Amino acid sequence: MSCKELIVLLVLFCSCFGSKAAGYYEYNDNCRQAYEQFMSLHLQEGNSLILAEKKNNPDNLMADYIADYHDCLLLLMNCDKADYERLRAHFDDRISILEKGDRSSPWYRFCLAGIYFHKALVNIRFGAQYKAAINYRRSFALLKENEKRFPQFEYNHVFTGLEQAVVGALPGSYKWLASLLGMSGSVRKGTEQLATFVNSHTSAHPIYAETVLYYVFARFYLAAEQKEVWNFLNSPAFSTQNNLVNTFAKVNIALDYRKSDAVARLLQTATANPDYNKYPVFDYQYGTALLTQLDTACAKYFDRYVRQTKSDIYIKTAWQKMAFGWYATGNMVKAVYCMKQVTDRGSARLDGDKQAMRFAENKTWPMKEILQARLLIDGGYNDRAIAILKKISPASITLAADKAEYFFRMARAYQALYDDNGKKQYFIFAIDNYKESTAAGKGRQEQYAARAALQTGKMYEQLGMNKEAIAKYNECLAMPAHDFQNSIDQQAKAGINRLEGR
Repeated sequence: MSCKELIVLLVLFCSCFGSKAAGYYEYNDNCRQAYEQFMSLHLQEGNSLILAEKKNNPDNLMADYIADYHDCLLLLMNCDKADYERLRAHFDDRISILEKGDRSSPWYRFCLAGIYFHKALVNIRFGAQYKAAINYRRSFALLKENEKRFPQFEYNHVFTGLEQAVVGALPGSYKWLASLLGMSGSVRKGTEQLATFVNSHTSAHPIYAETVLYYVFARFYLAAEQKEVWNFLNSPAFSTQNNLVNTFAKVNIALDYRKSDAVARLLQTATANPDYNKYPVFDYQYGTALLTQLDTACAKYFDRYVRQTKSDIYIKTAWQKMAFGWYATGNMVKAVYCMKQVTDRGSARLDGDKQAMRFAENKTWPMKEILQARLLIDGGYNDRAIAILKKISPASITLAADKAEYFFRMARAYQALYDDNGKKQYFIFAIDNYKESTAAGKGRQEQYAARAALQTGKMYEQLGMNKEAIAKYNECLAMPAHDFQNSIDQQAKAGINRLEGR
């Protein structure tokens, strides 16, 4: 699963107080510990605590709500169709139980909304978009009613903050959904709302652990506060010790922030966790980090992922990554074999898998040196990448796609160096190469022209050149259809929303 899916794919909501009538809501010690176990991916331990709570306090509906985290997290992390068939009825069973609760409590609609939201997330994960829309609308309606009845109920604000931030970054192709539900968005206001909750609560409070994750992802992906988020993730306030959810989140951000060395350290530590091997996605992450070091050991981890996962997603991408790893290191026999598997395995539901499928169908390999540079840049090894690219004469590149990528990778490496030390010449080199990439790739299927405009916008925004940044973000959004369009458009829309909201 991608770092940008996690902001809408992690679980939501919880509970706190209540009078002990039939169907009450009490966030007691058993519930708190169960929630913490689930949010660390210790699912068996969480279930044991829930069973103990239901035995001692059968009318505490908070236990029924928290129990839903087991099914939701397991299905989101592993996307196993057999698990889905076995567990999906549990969502409706819990809804039936929660509907018998105390309607005068703010937790009544809140917990019901949470179950419908979990259902929507799982529907999305398994490609049931229509069902997801129905369940999300039910969740949204319950929460809006809860806000009207209990405007001081602070736990509503977690959802509205997340909603504000995400809707503020929705690309145009998804605006119909926000309009249908009557939602409006602001990246800045939504992130601030999440910050207010995080700064005024602790891990002893309901839904704190997941709110921290929403806050982190909103700041990193939507508010463009990458450096600040990375510093936070490396502070005592964010622990990955014996916590696979936090490990997964930090690794995702590390991969997107080009910190492959940190990924290797995190996952090496996480392997000691007895639940680590239950989640093949960690092998996919580890393989990705090794690939950016041009280490053919990545193939072992990708191979283990495709053999052990019960999901149909990231299969094509994993085979493509294996193909790139072998190709970049000179083993064409294995590279061609892996490229063939891309067409035969997995689904093409996600952007990455779609792009992998097009790569396999076109049967056109990128320039080896450009690919090597790309992989090294993705891992944060910018000096090595630039040294490789400087050996290539742009005039010798015959394919337009290769030329667009050449300039994009050169620009990306210089942008990273500029971010590290602020030298003006790196900024100029980056901007000039992004211009060349846009010119070479405009109107093509590849992502480079659109992403070059996006990155230029980010650099202008960083310098406070807001007018120029907005122009570049709009140029990105105006590009014709291209690879990774949803992800790129979302980032451009988030940039415009940030700047217009200031």
